[in-house]
Amino acid sequence: MASIDDQSNSVHSYLPGSASLIEDLDKKVLAVLRDGRTLIGYLRSIDQFANLLLQDCIERIHVGKEYGDIPRGIFIVRGENLVLLGEIDDDKEVGIALQSVPVDQILEMQREAEEEQKKKKDIRRQLAIKTDEDIF
Repeated sequence: MASIDDQSNSVHSYLPGSASLIEDLDKKVLAVLRDGRTLIGYLRSIDQFANLLLQDCIERIHVGKEYGDIPRGIFIVRGENLVLLGEIDDDKEVGIALQSVPVDQILEMQREAEEEQKKKKDIRRQLAIKTDEDIF
């Protein structure tokens, strides 16, 4: 039969909802937002709505195998915009096969990649219209 101490330990090991984020306070975390942005910073505060306060925050932009970091300072994230939150292991972050590039360069690369995606989307849309015309 389980003792009262065993039961209380199992209750404290599981915290529902945003309360489970308490364990990640003062740790370096990565947050992915609904608009696709990736933020990295130290989790300093949370509330019942999963609103976050990140300190020493950077916005990391990835294009292919390259990335650039834009310093953001203190950043407040509204909980409804949060898609993913995870702790970063600094030891594993060092071994990543990505190359850091200057912010201006990564922003230009991001703009070019977005233009290329738009062109591909337009071509697909035009092909779909032509296919529909052929059917009717």
